[in-house]
Amino acid sequence: MTAMNCLLGKAFCKWFSPPHLPELRVKFLHDADVNQLVKKHSHFCIRQEPFPLYPGETLPLVPDFGLKSEDYSKALQAMPVVPSSCALRLRAVQDFLEDGIQIPAGHEWYVEGPMTYIPRPEVEVISLVQPLVIKTGEVLRIRAVQDTRDQDGNNRVTGEEWLVTEPGAYLPGVWEEVCGRDREERDTYVDTGLYLQAVQNLTDSAGVNRCSGDEWLVTGEDVEEYTPQVGIVVSNHVRKIVIKKDQYAVIINPVGPDGKNALGRRELRKGLCSFFLHPGEILEDGKVQNAYLLTEDESMVLQAWEEFKDTMFNDRKRKPGERWMILGPLLYIPPTSVKIIKRSKTIPLSKNEGIYIQNTQTGKVRAVMGPTAYMLTEFEELWEKELPEDTERLLRQGGGEGSADIRKVAYFEQSIDPAILKGRDKTRVVTYRCPGNTAVQVNNFQQKTARVVFGPDLVVLEPEESFQVLSLSGGKPKVENSLKSLCLMLGPDFITDILEVETSDHARLHVQVAFNNHFEVDKNDPESAKKIFSVPDFIGFVCRQIGSHIRGAVALTPFDDFHRHSSTVIQTAVFGKDANGQLNTYLKFDVNNLVISSIDIQNIEPVDTKMRDSLSKSVQMAIEISTREQIAQGQLEQQRLANEVEAEKERAKLYELRALAAAVESTGQATAEAQAQAEKTIIECQSEIETVKLRTRAEEIEHYAKLEIESLMRTQEIDYKQKLTKLEISKEKTSADIEVDKFAKMVHCLGTETITSMATGGQQCKVRLLQALGLEATLFTNGMNPINLFTTASGLVGDTSAE
Repeated sequence: MTAMNCLLGKAFCKWFSPPHLPELRVKFLHDADVNQLVKKHSHFCIRQEPFPLYPGETLPLVPDFGLKSEDYSKALQAMPVVPSSCALRLRAVQDFLEDGIQIPAGHEWYVEGPMTYIPRPEVEVISLVQPLVIKTGEVLRIRAVQDTRDQDGNNRVTGEEWLVTEPGAYLPGVWEEVCGRDREERDTYVDTGLYLQAVQNLTDSAGVNRCSGDEWLVTGEDVEEYTPQVGIVVSNHVRKIVIKKDQYAVIINPVGPDGKNALGRRELRKGLCSFFLHPGEILEDGKVQNAYLLTEDESMVLQAWEEFKDTMFNDRKRKPGERWMILGPLLYIPPTSVKIIKRSKTIPLSKNEGIYIQNTQTGKVRAVMGPTAYMLTEFEELWEKELPEDTERLLRQGGGEGSADIRKVAYFEQSIDPAILKGRDKTRVVTYRCPGNTAVQVNNFQQKTARVVFGPDLVVLEPEESFQVLSLSGGKPKVENSLKSLCLMLGPDFITDILEVETSDHARLHVQVAFNNHFEVDKNDPESAKKIFSVPDFIGFVCRQIGSHIRGAVALTPFDDFHRHSSTVIQTAVFGKDANGQLNTYLKFDVNNLVISSIDIQNIEPVDTKMRDSLSKSVQMAIEISTREQIAQGQLEQQRLANEVEAEKERAKLYELRALAAAVESTGQATAEAQAQAEKTIIECQSEIETVKLRTRAEEIEHYAKLEIESLMRTQEIDYKQKLTKLEISKEKTSADIEVDKFAKMVHCLGTETITSMATGGQQCKVRLLQALGLEATLFTNGMNPINLFTTASGLVGDTSAE
């Protein structure tokens, strides 16, 4: 190539020797001298002054322009100018030394402006880096591509992210990557706070080391604006809590001076104040609470959680679990060591009103009656008295319950208490307005006593007392448990009942009777008063007793006589006669002092309809005959009697047929019962046989199981003894082998010559020889032949005399 001069000025060009050219010696200008140098293939140099191209040197071709060797102007390049706030990113393409520092190939760095950069052949210009402008309210999220140090001098590891918040121009480092801008999470906080949580180990903007999972609070008092760092997330927004006057708040798990939550502790904060809740802190009951305002008729029972000094009572020391009461008027804020048990008011009680009170220390229940205003103490509480369901129902209905056709039910309406109809307050004393001329029995099950209250009076139940509920018979004819009552009517009263009787000639009749009754009782005698309640159902008792007497008397009387003299028959049956044959005037039951003073027969009618019609016709005929002449009356009477005789005969036949039918029915029933009894006996016998078989089978199974267990036990015992014998034999064999081995080793240790010398050395030497071998120099036998150990010692070494 022809040598030529190139004017560069403030420009440079790269040149190189093509790698395909052979190695030649060329000349080039160096320090104003021309020296013979070796051409370096594929090397570049940068020249700023005019220069000639030496043989083998070429200008780099620019592919975009199709540069020819004669077009040198296009190979010229301008010197890089780096503006202010910008930087030029460079990379070393080969190792070189600069200012005594070795720069390795591949190393990248910045050259910041303003300046004009003079290129080097060992350095490649990668790009011009423009600064990023951070506006107010913006942040840059930066990530470290590899381990580096940021502009603030902080060491960053590969993959670490951080934020740049300072407004202005920011030039990212060589190994820094811009991830993006963030504008949304930057805000001002005045009355709100932020709960922050670290998702990785880091140091926050305040210089505090945070571990992964730590939470803390940032408020407007700390910073006016806050943007979360990388690795910090906002877990919640909280508002400031304001406590007004006469308010307080209890903080659970408060944050201590070390910044950690004191788990389980409680802290009291009173108004006027405001604060933010730190992470982990909880408001008790979830809200700010008002102080307790107690009026003059109010009180509050308190209990100590833990030991503390009570400033309200001259610094009195309260022990855990201690209870006390404070009275109004008072404005009270409970300390954290105090638990409010209850708040109560004075209970006003008028006359005949009362409440049940239970002592929580002793468990004793008592009743407090008015007129008074009662305040419960710290160890008292209202006690609810439970009553049986039927008693509750009877109290709402005035003390009596039954069907509407029972006459006595209307008598209880006067005792209905309107207050109970709305629902009974179980803490109030139970009262019952006992009607006049009645008695109420109250039982005390704790003391096992009873008392009787006579009306008109107010019955007041003590805590351990309850009413005696009477279950009486009612209706016509009487039905049991038709009427329930709290009170017993003393009388005079009357009882009506319909009885079915049968005469001696088998005429069945319905007799409706009413008898007057009353109780003879001495109200001043407790025993006499209790006696009237000895029979719970006195109505049913009286009706059964009187009915049995009447049925017995009518059964002995023919129908005609009973029809003519029914009143005399019934009264005689009920009251009886004295020793003089005179009719008694009353009947008294000693079991409960009930007196029957009189009895009235209200109606008698046959059960059979035909007989009732016949009786009605006969009465009509009798009325007609009484208006005629005596003769006609006699004839009619004879005819009537004849008709009745015939009717009675037919009726007798009817009764005979009924008796026969009843006999057949009873016989069939007896047969069925006998057959059922026989089948029952057969089933029971079969059950017993099956039970015996099963029991025998069970005993057989149990016997075989025992035999099998004993067999297994014998087998295990034999196996155990065999193994034990084998172990003993093995042990003896092992011991014998050990002794033989021991003896052989001892002989080997002593040596043949030593033993020979000792054996020929006389009896004393032989004894020592045997002792050395662990044998006694005695004569013993093996059971058959004696063995001389001295000869044995000689035999150990053979016959020495021959030698």
